[in-house]
Amino acid sequence: MQDAELAALAQAGDREAFGELVSRYAGQARRVARAILHSADDADDAAQDGFLAALRHLGRYDPARPFGPWLIRIVANAASDRRRRLKVRRTEAIPPSLPAREPAPDTDTDRRSFREALLQALATLPERQRIAVVLFDVEGYSHREVAAILKVPEGTARSDVFHARRALRTQLAAWEGWKEETG
Repeated sequence: MQDAELAALAQAGDREAFGELVSRYAGQARRVARAILHSADDADDAAQDGFLAALRHLGRYDPARPFGPWLIRIVANAASDRRRRLKVRRTEAIPPSLPAREPAPDTDTDRRSFREALLQALATLPERQRIAVVLFDVEGYSHREVAAILKVPEGTARSDVFHARRALRTQLAAWEGWKEETG
């Protein structure tokens, strides 16, 4: 069943239809929320807040447009709202003089270390660039869809992805060639 059909059924009160939509988009919603919040627990809460907001506002959804970008925009807004409320819990930035990585005894440790380095690098990006690069490179949205989600011109979305990638490459330079080394 198409997303628009499920949304119409959910708006009419069909809980299973909305549950199917949640199942389809839960992973994307959590990843986008995590890109904004940098915390799995907070991201899960924000994704849930976003899904509840989407359920309350299903009447505003235009079935002629894709459901995914509409929903992910709501989740991104919920995560941004949560981030503003959590500013009190900010931590100090990691000094750039610290080594980017230490030798790890096995591949699993290297993967965990790389993931942490990537999350830290993402955290340094401006919010819009961070969301844009996650939507484009991780979730597979087109530049046009990213622009619609972020409510910016398509050229701005392209620029945000470009600048985010460049910053990530610079920050993760110590990891260049890592996959080849670890197999």
